Amino acid sequence: MLELIDVYTYYGNIQALKGISIHVETGEVVTLIGSNGAGKTTTLRTIQGLLRPKQGKILFEGKDLSTTSTQEIVRLGIAQSPEGRMIFPRMTVLENLEMGAFQRQDKLGIKSDMERVFLLFPRLQERMTQKGGTLSGGEQQMLAIARALMARPRLLLLDEPSMGLAPMLVSQIFSIIQEISAQGTTILLVEQNARLALTVANRGYVLQTGEIVLTGNAKELQADPTVRKAYLGDE
Repeated sequence: MLELIDVYTYYGNIQALKGISIHVETGEVVTLIGSNGAGKTTTLRTIQGLLRPKQGKILFEGKDLSTTSTQEIVRLGIAQSPEGRMIFPRMTVLENLEMGAFQRQDKLGIKSDMERVFLLFPRLQERMTQKGGTLSGGEQQMLAIARALMARPRLLLLDEPSMGLAPMLVSQIFSIIQEISAQGTTILLVEQNARLALTVANRGYVLQTGEIVLTGNAKELQADPTVRKAYLGDE
């Protein structure tokens, strides 16, 4: 479904991605793990067209996205729940969700997807008329994911969904991520909690200072001594 081939991305003169190559198959959950500054968020921003690769290709279902606008990338079927949630704080929960479907014209489909996200996130239905900025951190994270789902993506990019959440809420969010995957949405997950990420993922890539240093299926990475020591907190 998605393939990055030898992608280099810069912030000004600072090289952030140094020739990374990854792929995501239809129906998979693939995770990118690594420490702060490794290039995980940069990878997602490059896929979404918010940053442009200086070199390399990004293929989505065979189409090169390297020069495609972000709005067209969303239309093609890629949506992101960004790091820090970035919901619209002065809009209600319902208005935030409607913004997720901004480019869509299929009213019946939008209604059906609204029902779907309320089944996944019953708390959001209870808070439908509440301003986004007054929600708890966990509720805002739910809203960010639900808003992305309202674009009806075939590929969902999730950037640090557990950040700043209490353990009980983290567990709840990851159960919902598994449910979204089971419903047929392909997921590329960036997550600092490597243990949790590898629990829900099929495969993973380890990023270090803009380079892929390790890849494998989730069980292989969980068993790898380097991963265990650097990212899983094992001695």
